Amino acid sequence: MDMTGEHRIAAPRDEVWAALNDPEVLKACIPGCQELEKTSETTMEAKVVQKIGPVKASFTGAVELVNINAPESYTIQGEGKGGVAGFAKGAADVHLAEDGDETILTYNVQATVGGKLAQLGSRLVSSTAKKLAAKFFDNFHDHLTQTGAPEA
Repeated sequence: MDMTGEHRIAAPRDEVWAALNDPEVLKACIPGCQELEKTSETTMEAKVVQKIGPVKASFTGAVELVNINAPESYTIQGEGKGGVAGFAKGAADVHLAEDGDETILTYNVQATVGGKLAQLGSRLVSSTAKKLAAKFFDNFHDHLTQTGAPEA
């Protein structure tokens, strides 16, 4: 599954970069995130509960930041395991561009899923992934602009 997107965030690039590297901000913004802990300067471990179609699963996994070019870009890569529900693994290239007082965040994701998740069909998985990404960016934007509190 491949997914790309672009979001305009009403905050300076340095603030957006700091927030993208803050486990508390990410935990508050990632839909279904129950735990997120920074284990080193470039790694984090997470627990996320998510429902995709008829399958509800608790995923545990680790992510690593590589190709870091602060405050402009990085690649986030990782794998989550959801027991009988299956697994998801992939990477996302994230780029931040300054546009006046705002930041344009673009991303390109390549991911694969296995187990029961893969049996659900690529349309359902892709549709759910796009909805979750949109919710994350809505929460992230709200957090940075203080227009509302992110929902768990």
